[in-house]
Order: sequence, then structure tokens, then C-alpha cells
Amino acid sequence: MRRTYRVAAAAGVTGALLAGCGLTSGSPLADAVNPGSVGKGQPLKGASITVTSKEFTEQLILGAMMGIAFKAAGANVLDRTGIQGSIGAREAIKNGDAAAMYEYTGTAWITYLGNSHPIPNPQAQWQAVRDADAKNGITWLPPSALNNTYALAMNEANFKKYGTMTLSDVAALAKKDPKAVTLCVESEFANRADGLPGMEKAYGMSIPTGNVTQMDTGIIYTQAAKGTCTFGEVFTTDGRIKAMHLQVMADDKHFFPNYNAAPEINTKALNKYPAMAQVIEPITKKLDNTVAQELNAKVDVEGQDPHDVAMAWLVQEGFVTQ
Repeated sequence: MRRTYRVAAAAGVTGALLAGCGLTSGSPLADAVNPGSVGKGQPLKGASITVTSKEFTEQLILGAMMGIAFKAAGANVLDRTGIQGSIGAREAIKNGDAAAMYEYTGTAWITYLGNSHPIPNPQAQWQAVRDADAKNGITWLPPSALNNTYALAMNEANFKKYGTMTLSDVAALAKKDPKAVTLCVESEFANRADGLPGMEKAYGMSIPTGNVTQMDTGIIYTQAAKGTCTFGEVFTTDGRIKAMHLQVMADDKHFFPNYNAAPEINTKALNKYPAMAQVIEPITKKLDNTVAQELNAKVDVEGQDPHDVAMAWLVQEGFVTQ
């Protein structure tokens, strides 16, 4: 699934690499941070918790949020964020090398649990993952509204010209004026059943091969913004959507899988430190695509450090104090 390969284009690795099945690096979280609306009474005082993440921007931010929140609640936190690849981070949680991370429901359902067909309802998708992963020694806490999935987006000029708002509108435009629908996409998206071929089938589209240009992720955003292609394949929480004023087409038939971020916790660790759940829950509830786009943009567009971005947001929202 895409989060297995998307990490290759990530900006900045701040933590661990995986050697075999064990994490081999990391550092104690040294932030001077105190409870705000989370961590009051420091329910994790004396706990030793290892937090991990994958290596792309959004994951680094989410991993930092989790570590800072646990630190504010009194825990001694070992920061092992930034693992290369989805499988490495997953195994760290599964085998107990790490206690907690934010993971995506769609990634777990398809990549880890081996299912071919996603579940359209986000809550049902999370419940299915939660139930299936219980036997793997992994506990999934309630998900956020943050859904980092595929989408098509266009610049404002093309949006005004064609007026498409949904993928059904794109399909109608492709039928009415085939030359109008040109796509910039990643090579994997162009060939996967859960990418372009499946989208075409689900929406009854027929886009000529000559209208589809394959390119690297970052280039897609700039080309869509320039209007070189009418539509670009994007990820719905990417900060460049807002920064480049792109208009996202709604997936009105709910074809693309749900990738809601949720805390994924090693069950033994959660049993040992059950307060982790109450500490992280308010933060998870606050996360949505708008928040993610804004924070991701601070890193990918403005060049800020993911950890600093996470800390500033947690302080701004009153979750922690410094």
C-alpha cells in the first residue's frame, strides 16, 4: 500500500533505523514540558515508554506529539521516531521494541492484515482493524478524523474553468471533453487496482493513456499548480494542497480506502501503563485534515522542524505547557 513506499520521499529523519527486528537507536526526549489539559496529575510518572513513527513528515509530527504528551504526563520517553518503511514501524510495536505510534487504518487493513478490499465506513474500518489486530498483541485506540488518502486536485484557474467538485464530475468531463482531463500521477498509482485503474472502473471513466503522465510525488503538486495537467494525484493531508491553493475533488463514491490515523499500542505496554490511552485521546480527537495540512505545510513548505511544529501546536491548543 502507498504508505509503504511513500516514506522514501520523506523529509528529515529524526530517529531510529531498524536492524533485523530490533530498534538500534533513539534518544531520551529532553523537552521541558508540563501538563496542560492533558497529563494532569502526571498519571505516567515513572513510566518508561518508547514512541516510534515512520519517517515521512506527517508521521514525524504525530510521533512527536505522542512523545511530548507522554512526557508531560510524567513518563520517561525514548524517541525512536523515523523508522524507514511501514513494516519496520509495525514490527517495532508488535514485538514490543516500541510501545506506541500513530498508524493508519487502511495501511493496517490492507498491508499488514492482508485484506484486498477496504471497508468504506471509516468507523467500521477502524473496528475491523482493532478486532483483527487484538490477536497480534496490538491495541487500537479510537481514531482521528485525519484521513490521509488519495485524491485528485486542480488549480484554481482550472477549477473556475471546468467547475468540477467531485470525481463523478471528473468522469462526466472526461466523457464530454476527453482532452480536458489530463492527469499527473505516481507510477504506482497509475498501475494499482486501488489507484487509477480502480478509480476509472468505479466512476466509469475512460482516460486515454496519452492523457496520463507519470512523475515523482513532489513534482505532481507543482505541475498541478501550474496547470500543466488538469488534475494531479495528491494525498489529502499534504500541506502543499493549501500552500499551492489546490482544489480537491471529493471522492463521492467512496472508492479510495480510509487512512484514518489512530494510536496503535503494544497491548502489554498498555496494560502496564493504561494511562497512555487517556493522555493521548484528547489530542487524537483534535486531529483532522485541516490541522494536518497546516502542520505538514510548516515542515514541507516553510522548512520547520517536525518536533518543533508538534510542540508549538500542543502548546497552542493548551494540551501541554512549557
